[in-house]
This record gives sequence, C-alpha cells and structure tokens, in this order.
Amino acid sequence: MPESKLTYTDAFEELQKIVKKMENADISVDELTKNIERASELIKICKEKLSKTEAEVNKIIGQNN
Repeated sequence: MPESKLTYTDAFEELQKIVKKMENADISVDELTKNIERASELIKICKEKLSKTEAEVNKIIGQNN
C-alpha cells in the first residue's frame, strides 16, 4: 500500500506488530535495522495524520465561535 494511502489505523497496527516482534525477540539482527527504519516511517505517518486532524478540528471549532 502506498504511504499516501496508508490510514492512521493501518500504520498504527503495523507499528504494533513490529513492536510485538521486538518484545518477543522474534526478529533477527538482520531484520532489526529494517524494522526500526519502518517503525520510524510509521511513527512519522501517525504524527502527520494526528497533526492534520488536530488542525482540522481547531479550524472547525474556530468557525463555530
């Protein structure tokens, strides 16, 4: 799925899977770097989507005042 089409929920769920693998030590050293990089990308996506949502909510609230 292209990054632009990834929903917050999808990104968060994928992030949780990566964390679970790491917690269970169910990841090889070779995969570790790749998974940390992916987790970083997913965190960025989640932050951007939350920031965008916050801005939209604030805009709506501002219009109602």
